[in-house]
Amino acid sequence: MIRLARPSLALLLLAAAAPALAHPGHGAESGLAAGMLHPLTGIDHLLAMIMVGLWSGLAFPRHWWVCPAAFVSFMLGGFAYGAAGGPLPIAEMLIVASVAALGIALLFDVRPPLALSAAAIALFAIGHGFAHGHEMAPGSDGLCFAAGFIATTLALHAAGFGLSRLALRLQPRRIGQAVGFVATATAAAMIWSA
Repeated sequence: MIRLARPSLALLLLAAAAPALAHPGHGAESGLAAGMLHPLTGIDHLLAMIMVGLWSGLAFPRHWWVCPAAFVSFMLGGFAYGAAGGPLPIAEMLIVASVAALGIALLFDVRPPLALSAAAIALFAIGHGFAHGHEMAPGSDGLCFAAGFIATTLALHAAGFGLSRLALRLQPRRIGQAVGFVATATAAAMIWSA
């Protein structure tokens, strides 16, 4: 049993997860600021990006940068494809799967080989990037928008990595379990509300 999960926190996260698949606020906004805000407008993007840094720091302390680098690289490919109008009917499934898989990996301290981990992270990142490109406001400057969401993504990865450094000094298993529990509950709520 995980003692770190509080019922009130779980209920709050479940309530917040319902609108997670809709990323509001992209109507008239474009450019750098809109790109920076996009990863913050849905708990799905926010959790996944923080967990990439956290899980990488816990699972691969000497090679912590590999999975975040794979995420950003493949996210850009997904973005270009989405911005060009390409179809990706499984994009939202990839995003939810990223939250669930990373949550489960943290919850149960799963550490697959680095190459497999980076490949899975890259696949998830395509879905996140596609959502960024697909939801970009028409007429936006794609380069500025991309620079914005890349900056925020890197900041969220860094925050997760920073949390992993703190966790390694304290109780890495418990902190990973707590974040994993929250993410898994959130993914379940996202699936339930879809």
